[in-house]
Amino acid sequence: MRWQQALIDYQHYLQIERGLSSNSIENYQFDIVKLINYLEEHHIEVSPLKISEEQIQQFIYEVAKTMSTRSQARIISGLRSFFDYLIFEDYRKNNPLELVESPKLGRKLPDTLSTEEIDILINSIDLSHPQGERNRCILETLYSCGLRVSELITLKLSDLYFDEGFIRVLGKGDKQRLVPISPLTVKYINLYHNDIRVHLPIQKGFEDILFLNRRGKQLTRAMIFTIVKQTAINAGIKKKISPHTFRHSFATHLLENGADLRSIQQMLGHESIITTEIYMHLDRSHLKDVLEKFHPRR
Repeated sequence: MRWQQALIDYQHYLQIERGLSSNSIENYQFDIVKLINYLEEHHIEVSPLKISEEQIQQFIYEVAKTMSTRSQARIISGLRSFFDYLIFEDYRKNNPLELVESPKLGRKLPDTLSTEEIDILINSIDLSHPQGERNRCILETLYSCGLRVSELITLKLSDLYFDEGFIRVLGKGDKQRLVPISPLTVKYINLYHNDIRVHLPIQKGFEDILFLNRRGKQLTRAMIFTIVKQTAINAGIKKKISPHTFRHSFATHLLENGADLRSIQQMLGHESIITTEIYMHLDRSHLKDVLEKFHPRR
């Protein structure tokens, strides 16, 4: 079996058997492609069925010179998953990464904005041009619904259930969830839709996409990052923020105001509540209030 064929077969497995999204599949493939490129550059002719633990370790040693600890851990995890697949399909008997240890990671704490900083950001947007109204709506939706970038740019008009107070979100692995939406966000979306979006030259295939660029096409992930970065600069916010910062802030502010982790997990679309628990570190001051309010020995 050649590498390219193994890569194609693995892609089909991730897509059909595991139901992963195109973004997740691309990330898994990236790790394998990096290994393939390394083998070609060093003229190492070995198939995915015969590559040894020593050859894998040498590859990891090389990439470790230019990669962060987190990136190294991701590549090891991605390759381990690939060879587990080959074992599952009876192509191999062992995993060459079985004894390869991932570097230990400190748990990265998410960056957040205060409610005051979010207000400053949103209020700093210039509404004198059509993109300003759209950008305000984008930031408000990111924060009030806790969306990922991919979820925001694929949000459809048909996903908006304003009468019921929810939007339907297509998350990782094409899993759908309903997220509550605030009246203020509904107001901004309606303003954008009725005053700005209706005047765009909407291109075929994008009629149902909510947020569009000036040419009437779907916005890209890169464009959302640019909007957030430029808005932060204009607002004088010195923190290094990204679209995901609004999602972290959404979860943190809910927790600080007494929301339970299970509800936050459902709104964020986390498969495991362990992922949601990272927000517990951010502000534990409210836990004392919970204890005093609810414990029978308070």
